[in-house]
Amino acid sequence: MISTAIRVARVGSAAELAAAVLMMLGYPCLMLAALVPSTPAFAAAAAVTYLADLYLHRKGTYLINLLNKVRAGLSTRFLVRELLLILLLARLDLSEEPVFYAAIACFTIFFGLQAPHGALVTLIGKRRQMPVVTRNVDLASRLTIPDAPPRRLLTRAAQKMLHLDLAAIAGLLVYALTDIDLAGYVGVGVTLALGALYVVLLVPHLRARRLPPKPDKVLATVSAWLREYRPETVLYFSGSKDSAYQVNMWLETMEQLDSRPLIVLRERSVLERMAPTTVPVICVPGGVHLMNMDLSMVRVTLYAANVGKNIHMLRVPTMKHVFIGHGDSDKLASVNPFSKAYDEVWTAGRAGRDRYAIADVGIRDEDIVEVGRPQLAPIKTWAGAPMEPRGGAADGRCPTVLYAPTWEGWDDNPGNTSILLAGENIVKKLVAAEPPVRVLYKPHPFTGTRSGAAGAAHRRITALIKKAAEQRGADSRFTADAAAQTRAKADLTRLKARLDDLSLSFDEKADEAVTSRDGIVDMRKHEEAARLRAEWNDAYWRSFPDFEHRVITGAEPRLYDCFNASEAMVSDISSVVSDFIASGKPYAVTDSAELGEEEFKRQNTAVRAAVILTNSAAELDQLLDAVRDPAADTLAEDRKEIKEYLLGPDEPTSLEQFNTAIANLALKAEARNVGQESRAAAAEEAAGGGAELTNGVTTG
Repeated sequence: MISTAIRVARVGSAAELAAAVLMMLGYPCLMLAALVPSTPAFAAAAAVTYLADLYLHRKGTYLINLLNKVRAGLSTRFLVRELLLILLLARLDLSEEPVFYAAIACFTIFFGLQAPHGALVTLIGKRRQMPVVTRNVDLASRLTIPDAPPRRLLTRAAQKMLHLDLAAIAGLLVYALTDIDLAGYVGVGVTLALGALYVVLLVPHLRARRLPPKPDKVLATVSAWLREYRPETVLYFSGSKDSAYQVNMWLETMEQLDSRPLIVLRERSVLERMAPTTVPVICVPGGVHLMNMDLSMVRVTLYAANVGKNIHMLRVPTMKHVFIGHGDSDKLASVNPFSKAYDEVWTAGRAGRDRYAIADVGIRDEDIVEVGRPQLAPIKTWAGAPMEPRGGAADGRCPTVLYAPTWEGWDDNPGNTSILLAGENIVKKLVAAEPPVRVLYKPHPFTGTRSGAAGAAHRRITALIKKAAEQRGADSRFTADAAAQTRAKADLTRLKARLDDLSLSFDEKADEAVTSRDGIVDMRKHEEAARLRAEWNDAYWRSFPDFEHRVITGAEPRLYDCFNASEAMVSDISSVVSDFIASGKPYAVTDSAELGEEEFKRQNTAVRAAVILTNSAAELDQLLDAVRDPAADTLAEDRKEIKEYLLGPDEPTSLEQFNTAIANLALKAEARNVGQESRAAAAEEAAGGGAELTNGVTTG
């Protein structure tokens, strides 16, 4: 029941639900205390509403947004509390006292101060907003960008301003209890003085010398930097904040290009969630600003997603446009007809080419280039099954099976994800398997964002795995090296502290103007961070028993790290399957739409070397047998064939193929531009010759 209430109230925990209930009940209690009247009861209820409200804001609970939508926002809640205090004073027969009128004047003036305060905070934020936000672009030597106002003035500014009424509330309650006028006057005076001071402190930050240069100057400076840097290959990306992983997966590849790279983003929220990189980044939210930016030196632009804002770059004829996507799978998104807009479509292997041919969506075969998947380099190939458990006990290491379902998608197609119909069956069979296996559950980050049912299934699966982990921890067959885990946890703490000290991510307290000015990644720190992350990943897997079931969410450890820690995987039709195939390990894919094994394999190339699961997950034993005994792995040769078909050959390396494809396309772009210039020059010469002939005839 509590979980249902948490879901309905849109809060994240039982503590948040309790705070929400207390806040909601607090206001009726305030009214009752004012009408009775009871000053102690009013003071207690007021304290509860203040504390609950503050807690919910600090937790960022979505309930706060819902209250705003139903006209019960922050300002309204504070005003209601103040009006009820006035009512309390009136019910205490203090309405003829001077302090009563001082209270009314105080709250009237105090709320009058909210308007200039809010306007100043908004203006400062807008004036300090840059038309282009950058990383690894030297703006400091070209522009004078002043420091941001003190963070304490602008962070949660409305909450801070409204909470200044605490002095007046406290003083007036003391007055109501003790009849000491001075307490009321002091409280009123402190609230008004602090409110006025807050407004005054904001005013200087609107002076010109404390603001970044005007947008035109910033844009001109960035264009000048572009002409100096002369980027050749651009990774272009637009999407929601949750899709930042789609650009993050290409960062390492961009850092290793033979040509000069540049990343162009369209949303600030994506930039905020982008992983640190050494590649220059410019975020241009405005379409007009982007279209007026000097990108004439760019020869190849890579697109990781099919989105409407791509048109702002696709309109530039001097560069060639390539769709590279953010994964390679048999989903319909991998053969989007929108891909006709690009000069070329790059796929990992022959399967991608065939996929477009079968889909018949207008992509010509000559426009498809196979380049492999450079991001898959960190995936280790299979070294064989772990040591066999003896006598049914876990004397050797438990084989690990990764369950990595994709999300529910934008529609209710049952084939989108296994989490709804098969997820619990899969996990139940895995945690009950004999000889035992370990389960790692890593859900897609979008799981539950569209479908409440998918979110509920995810929570049930999480509960199943945590319960199974507790039971396994109490099983005498399984023993853990507590000392080794303690050392690993200490290593995790030490490594995290060192990573935090490197400060690769930019100051969260600084605004976008300052991060653009100072946002140059230190190469030494970047390389050290990569080494420390590798050490952290190793320590993470050592920090808990190798038989312990685990739910893994968040950015770390990465999906590929989970691949390397597993002997097999269960997943759905998604790029996760194609990526896992690079490991050569056994895998299973769920036919959630119940197409039947033959039809499922016909429609989905990546599953042709997989164990096909129905929603009952009855076929999981075949996967587990392949993991435990190489002789039972009947699909090993099929996996080798499908790997090359889906991902291309191992030699030359995917990165070499990728760089070659960029170089070839850049030559085509250059040839096109030279041809255009030649034709323009010829036309101009012809026009000049015609003019001379006309002049000659006229003179004759």
